[in-house]
Amino acid sequence: MSLVDDPFDWRATKNGQVHVSRGGRTVTVLRGSAAATLLAKLERAGDGEAAQQLLARATGHYRHVGRPRG
Repeated sequence: MSLVDDPFDWRATKNGQVHVSRGGRTVTVLRGSAAATLLAKLERAGDGEAAQQLLARATGHYRHVGRPRG
């Protein structure tokens, strides 16, 4: 399943955490400097494929996302 078909969602909390989800399920929660770094990169990336790649990398599943299986 590709990022176009099943994109990541994210939300930042008041206490500085970033919750990354996909398909309605939380995949990972970033805290501290990792969350701050991701937020800064997401601001620069906008709402496109670049942001989706950043979110995929944040989950640790970037090698599997968007590639055909087989």
